[in-house]
Amino acid sequence: MEKNELQSLTFEDALKQLEAIVDKLEAGEVPLEQAIDLFQDGMLLSQVCSQKLEKVEQKIETLLEENGGLVVKPLELEEDRK
Repeated sequence: MEKNELQSLTFEDALKQLEAIVDKLEAGEVPLEQAIDLFQDGMLLSQVCSQKLEKVEQKIETLLEENGGLVVKPLELEEDRK
C-alpha cells in the first residue's frame, strides 16, 4: 500500500482494512513473507487511523466554547471515566 493511497481512506475504511489484516494474521494461515507484508500494512493503517482520530480530537477541542471564549478541554472517552 502506498502512503497517498492510505491517506485518502476514510477512518472507517482504514479500520475495516486493519481489522481484516488482524483476522488474517490471527488465523495463522499465511506464509511468513505475506504475514510480514500484512503486518507492515497493518502498522501503516494503524498510523492513519491514529492521525485521523487526532485531527478529529483537535477539531472537537477547537469547537468547545465556554463563556464566550474558547476553552480547550481534552476529549474524555468513556473508558477514561472508569
